[in-house]
Amino acid sequence: MAGTVALKRGGRWSPWLFAIPALGVYVAFLVYPALSSLWFSLTNWDGLSASYKFVGLSNYFKLPHDPVVVTAVKNNLIWTVVTIAVPTAIGLLLAIALNGKVRGKPILRLVFYTPAVLPLVSIASIWGWLYNPQYGAINSALRAIGLDGLAQAWLGQDSTALWAVMVPAIWLRTGFPMLLYLAALQGIPNELYEAATVDGATKWQQFWHITMPSLRPAHYIVLALSLIDSFKVFDLIYAMTYGGPGTSTQVMGTWMYFNVFQYYQAGYGTAIAVVITLVAIAVGIPYVRSQTREAS
Repeated sequence: MAGTVALKRGGRWSPWLFAIPALGVYVAFLVYPALSSLWFSLTNWDGLSASYKFVGLSNYFKLPHDPVVVTAVKNNLIWTVVTIAVPTAIGLLLAIALNGKVRGKPILRLVFYTPAVLPLVSIASIWGWLYNPQYGAINSALRAIGLDGLAQAWLGQDSTALWAVMVPAIWLRTGFPMLLYLAALQGIPNELYEAATVDGATKWQQFWHITMPSLRPAHYIVLALSLIDSFKVFDLIYAMTYGGPGTSTQVMGTWMYFNVFQYYQAGYGTAIAVVITLVAIAVGIPYVRSQTREAS
């Protein structure tokens, strides 16, 4: 009896006791590093010295006056628009095609989704070889069909480097929206299309008035997650162009890396990281709120 009473008295604390290990991991690997980064962004720390000076918001005030940051923001915006709009449109078209009567659907789904799970370094190596100006497959194909004038150093010119890197980004990002849209399409009742056909609606009208409205939740998920991913871009650009030539492919992620690990301006680089994080959080909040409303 006494044990039961003690258990009841401690019942309200039991959930917290079970949550302590997870909270400890959360604090140690997320909260503490985040707070440390915020603090170092307010200092002139070089990343190595034990001593540093508090400089307040000067690192943040410096950002708009840094020409590389201006270029990086512009590249981030271009990257975000292109690598969201194009893969989303292609993914939707592929999902609609695979939702119809197509032979070999499992194989096609595997083929289209495989790039999304490949290591980014491998993708960078493959496309770096394709873009090689001397023996790359792209230039070799252009020369073979008599278009020698179009063969060029795709990753070595300011005018083409960023667009060249976006091609493999589009290739690897198409599989994710395709799968989401395919799952959403399979959840639309066929009765809606049958009733629309009876009423004389064309395929185009059915697409705009049945398919697209039914895909609204999938649109939201694709756009929200793609936006967050686009603002954090780093790996592919770093592996393929190293931010060059010059600063033509610099984005906020690569410029943050260079400042922290190469130029020993860890305070300034951390300020860039904080800005990237805040933008990602601002974009992610509406998505989290929508998911919370749906769950409740």
